[in-house]
Amino acid sequence: METALEVYNDTETRSPETQPIKRRKKKSMVWEHFTIEAVEPNCRRAFCKGCNQSFAYSNGNKVAGTSHLKRHIAKGTCPALIHTQDNDNNQLMTTPYTPKSDTPRRRYRTQTPSPFVAFNQDKCRQEIAKMIIMHDYPLHMVQHPGFISFVQSIQPHFDAVSFNNVQGDCVATYLAEKQNVMKSLEGIPGRFCLTLDFWTSKLTLGYVFITAHFIDSDWKIQKKLLNVMMESYPEADEALSLAVANCVSEWGLEGKLFSVTFNHPASNSAVENIRPQLCIKNPGILDGQLVIGNCVARTFSSLAKDVLEKGKDVIKNIRDSVKHVKTSESHEERFIELKEQLQVPSEKVLSLDDQTQWNTTYKMLVAASELKEVFSCLDTADPDYKKPPSAEDWRHVEALCTFLKPLFEAASTLQSTGNPSAVTFFHEVWKTQSDLSRAIAGEDPYVAGIAKTMKDKVDKYWRDCSLVLAMAVVMDPRFKMKLVEFSFSKIFGEDAGKNIKTVDDGIHELFSEYMALPSPLKPTSEGGKADGLSDFDTYIMETTGQNLKSELDQYLDETLLPRVQEFDVLDWWKQNKLKYPTLSKMARDILSIPVSAAAFDYVFDMEPREMDEYKTSLRPETVEALICAREWLLENASSSAAAQMASAIIKSEA
Repeated sequence: METALEVYNDTETRSPETQPIKRRKKKSMVWEHFTIEAVEPNCRRAFCKGCNQSFAYSNGNKVAGTSHLKRHIAKGTCPALIHTQDNDNNQLMTTPYTPKSDTPRRRYRTQTPSPFVAFNQDKCRQEIAKMIIMHDYPLHMVQHPGFISFVQSIQPHFDAVSFNNVQGDCVATYLAEKQNVMKSLEGIPGRFCLTLDFWTSKLTLGYVFITAHFIDSDWKIQKKLLNVMMESYPEADEALSLAVANCVSEWGLEGKLFSVTFNHPASNSAVENIRPQLCIKNPGILDGQLVIGNCVARTFSSLAKDVLEKGKDVIKNIRDSVKHVKTSESHEERFIELKEQLQVPSEKVLSLDDQTQWNTTYKMLVAASELKEVFSCLDTADPDYKKPPSAEDWRHVEALCTFLKPLFEAASTLQSTGNPSAVTFFHEVWKTQSDLSRAIAGEDPYVAGIAKTMKDKVDKYWRDCSLVLAMAVVMDPRFKMKLVEFSFSKIFGEDAGKNIKTVDDGIHELFSEYMALPSPLKPTSEGGKADGLSDFDTYIMETTGQNLKSELDQYLDETLLPRVQEFDVLDWWKQNKLKYPTLSKMARDILSIPVSAAAFDYVFDMEPREMDEYKTSLRPETVEALICAREWLLENASSSAAAQMASAIIKSEA
């Protein structure tokens, strides 16, 4: 037998052409896809069995390794593998170089096979469009060098996308989502109430956000953004009516419209232009009376603006004092030390206000008022503090806070509740009106002056909206006409009877209109089935029509329900829809009327929202696509997350 030394010497004496260098057996699975062939003396290359592409392997004594071969297989760059994957209907393939051994090799630390997924350019473009829409990124980001470099580092085969490409992709995403929304609205059993939120821009263009509010088949109140329409001449009286007409036509809402609410004060002409649209093809809405000229959020903001304007000089003094404390670390330290020395119990934290959001000014005044003792002594501890507010200033601050507090609490309800009840704001408005009347009759001229300015606006809002708000109250079995009678007696005094009769006549007239509606809106059980007795139904309607018309009076005559805190008025009507088949349909529509057209984040805005310069540079169709699709996609994501959470809770409880 040859010794190891003899074998070594024998190998060394042979020429490379006659005896290749001996190496250990190839174990990597990469060799299932490659063969080694000599192409020149001392030079061998690895050839892919699928595409026959060659790669460096060895040159003399130098060996290239297999990392680049693995990348060719694993990264999806081999045309043969892509073709195989497509033929398998996009089924995942495990990477070919997964070690067979139970113990992973040093360079591969995972035992889980890596999936091979073919690159899909169209799918990537769809996801980029969704990303831009959901996160409100500029469309031009696809042309930014940083974005292009990032994408190519992930997938070198991705073709750059132009601005026009991504704009088209975003519009296509919007159109696909729009079809889903239209399909979801087809089965809504009741009518739709529209809110119009008006935005301005620096280019003197206007944008009207139109949102539909409705109650679904499960008696849950819902809303859906339908349109964002650009108005070239927003100051024109017909601008809003044209926007509503286009929305109704585009979404097929003819015969389904119930009310319209404006987010900002509209002119009388603008309101009158919209009324006919409610009447045409929309029977049963009191000749277009259900137009709310101004939403409650904007009313509260307008009242708050009047209060702040009356106290602007005092507020500036307070703001300057707060600014002195908050803009210097040393000043704030002295303020805190003095507060501790004086043992002032307030837990309020000083903060400067954002003068575009009136609630921040109110919070600043409240905090400063509770800390007025510290401010009054601050000049002794801080020599830089020169002008503390006077005792008269603090008295005025307290008066301002007295007016702002109920407005703040009422407006906060719009943010804390997804769909605040009209009943809540009926109570708030008439109570505010009564409080202002007492303040005007008081002895303090400063307070009386503020109250008089506010009451004029509350009176106008009440004239415009009291019928709608009162009808919602009547549809609440805890109040019915009783709360209307009580509140009107406080507000109108000797004229209360006339105004109460207006509400009572209106609710009965509307009920009569619902009784006269043609099938299928005639009273039937929801989701009813065709049982061949339609003629019998007609007979019943004709012979007992008078009794059916007393459905409203029967409801009004019944005893009021107890005023429990967590009462769900929609659920009550859901449970009683068979008892009140016609009235429940009317209640559904009345209770879907939104009291506010302001978006959740904009309740405390002092001025109309402004469209940013970037969006105003885009085509109107693109702006609408981006804004509407974003809201729809985020709603879908939120619903999906909620469903997953509910499923997880159910599984954990099981």
